[in-house]
Amino acid sequence: MKQLIFKKKDTFILGLMMFALFLGAGNLIFPPALGQGAGTNVIPAILGFLVTGVGLPVLAILAIAKSGGDLQKVSERVGPLFAVLFPLAVYLAIGPLFGIPRTGSVAYEIGLTPHLQGDSSHSPWSLLVFTFLFFTTSYWLSLNPSKLVGRIGKILTPIIVVILAVLTITGTMNPMGSLNSPTPDYHKLAFFKGFHEGYYTMDAIAALVFGIIVIQRLKENGVVSSKSIMKKTMEVGIIAGLGLSFVYLSLAYLGATSVMTIGYHDNGGSILTGISQELLGSIGVILLSLIITLACLTTSVGLISAFGEYVQITIPNIPYKLTTGLIGLFSFIMANLGLTQLIQFSLPMLMMIYPVAIVLIILTIMKDLFLEKRAIFKGAVIGTAIISISDGLSHTTLFANTLEPILSLLPLWELGLAWLIPSIVGAFIGFLSSKKTLKNDGS
Repeated sequence: MKQLIFKKKDTFILGLMMFALFLGAGNLIFPPALGQGAGTNVIPAILGFLVTGVGLPVLAILAIAKSGGDLQKVSERVGPLFAVLFPLAVYLAIGPLFGIPRTGSVAYEIGLTPHLQGDSSHSPWSLLVFTFLFFTTSYWLSLNPSKLVGRIGKILTPIIVVILAVLTITGTMNPMGSLNSPTPDYHKLAFFKGFHEGYYTMDAIAALVFGIIVIQRLKENGVVSSKSIMKKTMEVGIIAGLGLSFVYLSLAYLGATSVMTIGYHDNGGSILTGISQELLGSIGVILLSLIITLACLTTSVGLISAFGEYVQITIPNIPYKLTTGLIGLFSFIMANLGLTQLIQFSLPMLMMIYPVAIVLIILTIMKDLFLEKRAIFKGAVIGTAIISISDGLSHTTLFANTLEPILSLLPLWELGLAWLIPSIVGAFIGFLSSKKTLKNDGS
């Protein structure tokens, strides 16, 4: 009877909270850049982006729900050592090593820099002051994560949606131009280029963390049965997914129609600034600044609280306040290294982790079909990790010249899916191994 407390309105608010947590810097920067690059091929490109930028995160949330709301349980199906290393790698990647610092540095670059004059726009002191205030606020909001629904779902998210809607409607009613020819990267296989670009949002691995927040909030509000949790999680995921789809489709369209007016730009941040200036004038730039700052803030709060809860569960003796405080401090320091350095540092790590996360998500969703055999999980992950780790290392200066020529010989390399066949082969070997073990036990 207690489950009836969680009404449709509560589900909608929780869905908005999830949408807000996902809506970070990458979600706003990459789609307009994709639009400019894809041009007339923007439809297949953005569809590929939606697969990894929306579909995989929703599946990841369901995978966490199917596993009882615990990333470690998902990882344990591979092995005890993997159950320690993989969650740690995920939390570090989307947490203090890159994800959290990026929220502060991007909020500064797009939220504040356009309003600074002269040398102050590149001053390390302005970055220092801004990120200090940014992460202090993030820490304060994360001190009581149970209030995230009220603070984010009810207040910040509607503001972001309204601002995006104003920008999109204006750009649709008064298009900035027609679609240009696609750039070389999008000339062929635009769908798979968009598919790969969706990696950089980090949402699929972030969903493995945010999904835990959803399950905890559901249980706090009386939703306790596995069937009810799966149903509510699906509803929450769909709401968040629809919100993200609106953002991606809108920004990709604005980017695709902007080239004739503002020209090509090197990054999505400057594209958004140019679009806002063209469509709404100085008010548009202010609105963009507000969008970026709010989006980055909500993501920062979600990541800090999620990392704090992870540490508290793993090492209960460490207080939550101390953990979140240290995470905020470390992220503040990392953010002051600069956005370019952060991105360069993170790329190899993302290339290593993302394919493994995709395989784990899919196998967890399908685990009932093969009776949750550990050997299949282990084989698929090993096959994937061999390629993904090599791929990540090939993006470093130390191994680029040696590994990339070898990896380029693999099937599906051009599609960014060189890990797919090894994962299938590994899963099949694991299946045969489990059959052999079962046969030996029976004899």
